[in-house]
Amino acid sequence: MSVISISSASTSKRHPIFTNNASSSSPSSSLKLRTSFLALPLKSHRNNNVRFQFPRPRTTRRPNDGLSVCMSMEAGIGVMATKLGMMSFFEPDGKVVPVTVVGFKEGNIVTQIKTEATDGYSAVQVGYRRVRDRKLTKPEMGHLQKAGAIPMRHLQEFRLESIDGFEPNQRLVFNELFKEGDLVDVSGTTIGKGFQGGIKRHNFKRGPMTHGSKSHRALGSIGAGTTPGRVYKGKKMPGRMGGTKRKIRKLKIVKIDDDLNVVMIKGAVPGKPGNLLRIAPAKIVGKNIPKN
Repeated sequence: MSVISISSASTSKRHPIFTNNASSSSPSSSLKLRTSFLALPLKSHRNNNVRFQFPRPRTTRRPNDGLSVCMSMEAGIGVMATKLGMMSFFEPDGKVVPVTVVGFKEGNIVTQIKTEATDGYSAVQVGYRRVRDRKLTKPEMGHLQKAGAIPMRHLQEFRLESIDGFEPNQRLVFNELFKEGDLVDVSGTTIGKGFQGGIKRHNFKRGPMTHGSKSHRALGSIGAGTTPGRVYKGKKMPGRMGGTKRKIRKLKIVKIDDDLNVVMIKGAVPGKPGNLLRIAPAKIVGKNIPKN
């Protein structure tokens, strides 16, 4: 099927739609012209098939009025912790709640404060988990010594709207930042499961397990042969499963134990015992995060 492209100059004398709109040079008239052009069917010379031809979308560039950067703001300063495992917690009314026990090693010290003037954004860098000096490189040791902090393995940033009240080498204590009943967002790396098939990775159903069946756990057909003649991107297929960063939002802090230096969070969090976790106040749009 062939398509004939029509220009406004060649059809303004023959079609009333283009005659009315081509005489005006205002933006509204050009919009009408484009709309009328989209609504005009184009006929082929070889047959009577009708096909609509849509022009390529035009991207209008606005004048350079400054670069707008979109970044993820935290609802408040957070801390890093270590996952210890899961257990059952009995509430005072006898209700059993599955909780994740989170412990803290030495660290959670402010190592750097970034401002709009120096870095272009406001953030607080926090260090966690003390290590030996020989475990770090000389640039890492110099960065920590500049803040007067101890050698630490992990460094993470918390982008905040205001960095007032923070100073280098300041220690962050969990029970001073959070209390029981607060909602937090917990980030971590999920458990890696290696290369898995469609049944385990995407919860596909298996085929019949009888003798005549030749498709037990196979994926099956993945696309049509003629239209579109290819496999769409993002098709659910076997591949690497797990080992990715994941955030679980709005988890409730059930109990804070100062004697054992652990925190119990309701529900499951990413990773296996011993993994690094990032705990920050839960983002609630309109309450502690602006709507824009």
